[in-house]
Amino acid sequence: MKELINKSIGAAILIGLGNYALLKLGNPIGPVIFALGLLGVCYMGQNLFTGKCGFLFADSINIWDLLIILMVNLIAGYLCGFIFSFADKEIVINALAKVATWEFSIAFFIKGILCGVIMYIAVFLYRKGTPLGIIYGIPLFIFCGFQHCIANIITLGVAHTFHWSIVLAILGNFAGSLIMWYFSKDIVIEKKGRKKHAK
Repeated sequence: MKELINKSIGAAILIGLGNYALLKLGNPIGPVIFALGLLGVCYMGQNLFTGKCGFLFADSINIWDLLIILMVNLIAGYLCGFIFSFADKEIVINALAKVATWEFSIAFFIKGILCGVIMYIAVFLYRKGTPLGIIYGIPLFIFCGFQHCIANIITLGVAHTFHWSIVLAILGNFAGSLIMWYFSKDIVIEKKGRKKHAK
């Protein structure tokens, strides 16, 4: 349990650093630098909800462990953002401006789903031995305005506020990751079967 929590805190810190760069630098550099956060999560073996939820069934992840990862990511992420806010007034202004554009809507939920799809692809490709899914995928979802729940909670921490759209981002990320897993699982199983047959 201690390791689970520590790695979940570590993931929040890494995504927090990426989000700090995004708020500070903006487009086009910020989204590219943000990718460092997920690269760190993957290569350092940290627990990020959006990187784990798509593999809930494939990896037989305990649902309670996934919920713990989510809660720790959210709490640690908000605290990271809150702490970051005292380091730079500029990121606070930018965070407040970003939160002002959020709304509790179907569109926001769909943007969460699309972010979940990209996150699944990014982590899946990393597991296959290439970081290209992360390097291209993270800037892609940011440029497109898709919603990442952990990045969003960090932004809320920086802004010292709360917005119920975070619920839509969580549900959307979860749904998008599992949708992508569902429509790719037959391909993965087929490839595994071919390898076994070849042996």
